[in-house]
Parts: sequence; C-alpha cells; structure tokens
Amino acid sequence: MRIEVCIDRTKPLPIGALEALSGELSKRINKQFSETQNSVQVRYAGANNLSVLGGAKTDKDVIEEILQETWESADDWFSTEGSDM
Repeated sequence: MRIEVCIDRTKPLPIGALEALSGELSKRINKQFSETQNSVQVRYAGANNLSVLGGAKTDKDVIEEILQETWESADDWFSTEGSDM
C-alpha cells in the first residue's frame, strides 16, 4: 500500500516533526499490515488529507485510526529537545 498524509502548510509543525511522524506512522502501519509492502509519506500541502492507494476501504479506515492514535500520542514518541525552536 502507498499511504500519503498531507499536512496543511499554514499550520507548520516543529522542526523534525514530519520525519518523526512518518517514521512512527510507518512503524505502526507495518505492524498492522505486515503481510504487505507499505510506503508512507508525510508532507506539507494545501490542506490536511489522507490517501491510501492499493488497499481496501476497510484498510483506509484502519489507517485513519492508526493516524489518529499516532497523532494523539505524539508526546510519547516526539521530542523537540535539541531543535532550534
């Protein structure tokens, strides 16, 4: 599956957040969908959006839940220590 998460560029995240989100999301998605090869990309765009290519409708629903859980638990896996913010 190819998963693309677009973040509204008018609401920038801390330095390193896109890379950290991509890594954490990849880890969680690969755990849930270990039988398929998955590609996760997180980038800025004009609006928030989630695209899932190569998966079933039910897969997109599961990925939405994983994304929501990942976003809500950012305090557990993302640290801004050492950033220049």
